[in-house]
Amino acid sequence: MKLGKILIVDDDESFGETLDLYLSDLNFKTVRANNGIDGCKMLESERPDIVITDLKMPGCDGLEVLKKVKDYDDNIQVILITAFDDMETTIKAMQMGAYDYIEKSLDLERINSIVKRAFDSKRLSERLVTSISEDSGDFQLENRLVGRTSAMKEIFKNIGKISSTRVNVLIHGESGTGKELISKIIHYTGVTKNQPFVAVNCTALSESLLESELFGHVKGSFTGAIKDKKGKFELAADGTIFLDEISEISPNLQVKLLRILQEKEFEKVGGEITIPMRARIIAASNRDLQTLVDEGKFREDLFYRLKVFTIEIPPLRERKEDVPALVVHFLKKINKELHKNVWKIPYEVMETLQNYEWVGNVRELENTLLQAVVLSKGDVLERDYILLKNKTNTNKINKATLSLAEVEKEHIRLVLDFVKWDKLEASKILGIAKTTLYNKIEAYNLTNSEG
Repeated sequence: MKLGKILIVDDDESFGETLDLYLSDLNFKTVRANNGIDGCKMLESERPDIVITDLKMPGCDGLEVLKKVKDYDDNIQVILITAFDDMETTIKAMQMGAYDYIEKSLDLERINSIVKRAFDSKRLSERLVTSISEDSGDFQLENRLVGRTSAMKEIFKNIGKISSTRVNVLIHGESGTGKELISKIIHYTGVTKNQPFVAVNCTALSESLLESELFGHVKGSFTGAIKDKKGKFELAADGTIFLDEISEISPNLQVKLLRILQEKEFEKVGGEITIPMRARIIAASNRDLQTLVDEGKFREDLFYRLKVFTIEIPPLRERKEDVPALVVHFLKKINKELHKNVWKIPYEVMETLQNYEWVGNVRELENTLLQAVVLSKGDVLERDYILLKNKTNTNKINKATLSLAEVEKEHIRLVLDFVKWDKLEASKILGIAKTTLYNKIEAYNLTNSEG
């Protein structure tokens, strides 16, 4: 007895035949189409359970096949196979309902595992009725998430799954791994893309000021409250509120945030009118919230309200094979921002960058490249300008010698010197508000050496 029917759509006859023979030996009934147009025509006559399709095909590509399949029968599971994977296509495919999106290889055991899981999912979906709102959005070059490792591809897939919903998301990762960037991608590629995105750093303010920042206040509610103020939850409206470093909020604010999540409403500080809370919450932390819960430092009920869906971001030292792609990405971004043309990367420079431990993760890599580009005289990224700690022993870094504050201070100083202390221009390059720049100049005691 055959396990089910699989339609293989691929213009690479050799790969298609190999896949056909392998799946047939596993007792699946298989049919093949040599292009996307023929594959779509075969849907009604063959009524497959699963479609395995190549992405890049002339005339009708894999995404078009995916759309045709889902329009015909949403219960048919579609697996895309491609040699040209990237973040945008992966997210788009998952948003459109693909079951999985994998590299084109002869790892047949992995394909077998995915196919079996897809059949199980199809049988389950036939007993369920679900409704998913689909949307898409473009994201600019400087806001792309770069990576080809399996861990990053899983993140792309997860973004594709959750961006079409409004579920709360908890993002965990070390400082500098890109937690806010991922939250923005979730927001701008999904159902909230036309609504506000509001970010709050929970460590930047005292408890009383953070409460006012989150919920707003009414005039006269405390000293200095000279007029009514809308809070971040109100400003977020039907969009997304991003709570960075959620682990640092006080027990009192944890209680108030839990109530908002339960009741979907809140009051301003000193106010009596309840305001509906419609925003989706994305929280992030560089600390393990489960450990904090176990230690009694974070409310368990709030933890489970926040972690409806969790994304774990690996540190850069665990995905060093992504460093070359990140270097190219950041050089494009930095050259554009600084109107420079540093694009030649010697082999030994790339090797140095790839072997470094990157305690500060992706943020440290970007800052290091920005410093190098600012200092470079021509179009070559010179090794002398790659300012790394412990360059002579990059595999055994004394992590205590490199703090993120030091990296940020040096980064801000270099940008200010580059723009001759034009603070408005510097704030644009740094991507922060001018008032934030003034605060950091004061905090780091930065001065203009040229007067």
